[in-house]
Amino acid sequence: MKLVSNKILALASILVLLPILLLVQVKVQAKGIYQAPNEFISEVFHGEVPKPKTVWLKAEDKKAIAEILSHQYNRLRIRYWQVADETVWILDEIGKEKPITIGVHIKADHIAQLKVLAFRESRGDEVRHNFFSDQFTSAKLTENIQLDQHIDGITGATMSVRATTKVARLALWLNKKLSTN
Repeated sequence: MKLVSNKILALASILVLLPILLLVQVKVQAKGIYQAPNEFISEVFHGEVPKPKTVWLKAEDKKAIAEILSHQYNRLRIRYWQVADETVWILDEIGKEKPITIGVHIKADHIAQLKVLAFRESRGDEVRHNFFSDQFTSAKLTENIQLDQHIDGITGATMSVRATTKVARLALWLNKKLSTN
């Protein structure tokens, strides 16, 4: 009788722990590299990866970038890729605690494509899906450095949504800076 009750107890423990183990597995799966930056660049430019170019940042540029990102930006330069009126920017921004790598393809001063390339947080990775990133398509920058269209948030991914929106604004601002130089 004692052996049967031990088996029942063991089975009950497994049934209780199984959902917890599945939740832990789901959290781990949120992290990932979804596409390498060179693959994204090659996809945008139809199989070719042009030589990278560089934007050197002045003090006033860093100040404007800090306003867009809501934190100080310490880099001296930002790389980008360009063919005609199309540019690609590969930028990182902190979600909650870790950087999210985002590729932004700009054509004729509007976003043609935004894609999360790498996500390192344990949650909030819904921003990598097309239902979210497609909202950025055709977005332009307003005079007050905001997107000209509304981006819907995602419950449980607020920090990731903010990070992707900041990167979209930054890429458009950098692209505009190229045309004014």
